[in-house]
This record gives sequence, structure tokens and C-alpha cells, in this order.
Amino acid sequence: MSYLPDHEPECRESGSGAIELVIQGRPRDIGELTVRRVLPSIKRRLVGPFIFFDHMGPADFAPGHGVDVRPHPHIALATLTYLFEGEIVHRDNLGNAQPIRPCDVNWMIAGRGIAHSERTGPALRRSGGRVHGIQSWVALPLHEEEREPSFEHHPESALPRVERSGAALRVIAGTAYGATSPVSVLSPTLYVGAALEAGAILPLPDEHAARAAYVVEGSVGCDGGEHAPGTMLVFREGARAVLYASTAATVMLLGGAALDGPRHIYWNFVSSSSERIEQAKRDWKEGRFPKIPGDDQEFIPLPD
Repeated sequence: MSYLPDHEPECRESGSGAIELVIQGRPRDIGELTVRRVLPSIKRRLVGPFIFFDHMGPADFAPGHGVDVRPHPHIALATLTYLFEGEIVHRDNLGNAQPIRPCDVNWMIAGRGIAHSERTGPALRRSGGRVHGIQSWVALPLHEEEREPSFEHHPESALPRVERSGAALRVIAGTAYGATSPVSVLSPTLYVGAALEAGAILPLPDEHAARAAYVVEGSVGCDGGEHAPGTMLVFREGARAVLYASTAATVMLLGGAALDGPRHIYWNFVSSSSERIEQAKRDWKEGRFPKIPGDDQEFIPLPD
């Protein structure tokens, strides 16, 4: 997905409990798809290494329509696509062409630079269908920002599952609840998909410095308040954080270690160096990123 700053999501400070900040995602249209943009926000640019967090859909496409995120570039970040419904086909200039389906993981490390596209595949486009998921970016540590780009796909069956009373947890990336995902993260990371039954109580893992919970569906309670879909709860470091499922709910837990210094973000570029971002802007504008096999006729221009 592409990022261009617009109005910031609504944020509010919390009281003295576990919650430090509450962020409300702001709707934004990306072609035929509506997203809720949560990170970056005006008061919190990152949660651990997570520097971008979009909730896509749910969106229903009529026959002949679908997701069309044309070729675009990235540097110094990793993208992580995770779907609840539907299918999106990833293509990149390394030659990867990989459909992603619900509960799979597509993990693309941009490093020194990569171009990719995300589109609805031809079969689903003909029939029409629904897409619903999370698109997130993870900023890379300083010593990994210029690494070789890479891509890996992990099917649902490869991701660890942890069962707690009333809670089915999938460890998408990093470590949580005694399990480790096979995704090749480059810094300590927390990323878990949680399906909660009504009445379930879920303590968050306490081994990660930065932690947040995003409500995808349903309603959860925390610190005496109720939190609806589209809400991200950012927790105080070291606080005991517990979620209560007021209804059946789907929640994403995210966070990890703090980055080793500030990051700049412009459009699809993240870097510790503003000069490096300027170079990436010139490289894209002047056509120096490699083309994507099978998707080389279109591209997203650099924003003015």
C-alpha cells in the first residue's frame, strides 16, 4: 500500500491505567478500497518497529472490480500483509508472484530498494468478492536499512497457534505466549492475531517494551472503558495490560523493541536519513528502480 500524509488520526491521552494513548483510525479512500489509517499518528509515529498500520475494508467488489495498487517503491522497511478475507496477488521486481490468502503472511524486506504491486487476481476479479485485512510496515534497524531486498511467504499452517481460555491466538511475526513465528524479523517484534469469544480475558505479553492492541471487530474492555472497531490502544511500558472481550472480537496485538533512533517517512519511503529519502524520490521519478515482471505497464507517480 502507499502512504501520503493527510489528516492525522484522532488521538487522546488516557488516564493513569495501562493505556497510555487511544488512537482512532481515520478513513481514507485508496482507489476502490477504503482503509482506516492508524499509524503514523500525530502523537505516536511508531509502536515498537511498526511505523504504518492500515485496516483495509472489509470491502465487497462487484465482478470486474478489485484491488489495484499499481507498482510503487519502498526503502528501509518491511511490509507485512495479513488478510482475514479475500485474496491479493503480490508481485515484485525480484520476480516473486505470490497470492496471499486469509491467515497467510507475505513479508517483504525492502532494504536498499524494491518495487511491488498488489492486485486482485484474475479469477476473483471475474467473480467479484470481498477483501479484509491489515497492511503494516515495520521500520528496519539502522544496520539493516541498506540490506538486499527479499520476500518470503508463510502459509497459515506454518504460523504457531496458541490456545487460551476463550482465545485462539496466531503468532504472525516475532514472539508471544511462548511461541515464535517463522517470519524473519530483524528486531524483537510482537504481532499476534487474536480471536476472542465473548467474555474472554486476555493478558498481553509483558516481554516487549512497546505494546498496542487494535480492535478489528467486536468490542473489548480495558481500563474500565469499552473500545470499538477501528481503535488502537497503546499501553504504557511495563504496565500490566489485560483485554476483556465484551462481545466476540478480533484483535491485533503489535509492538516490540524501540527503534535505534528516529525515522523519516515520506510516501512509501522510510529511512533514518532524510538525504536517503531524497535519493529514493529521485530514483523513482527517474525510473531507476527495476521493473516488475508481469506488471510493468503502470506505476504510481511520485506525489507532487
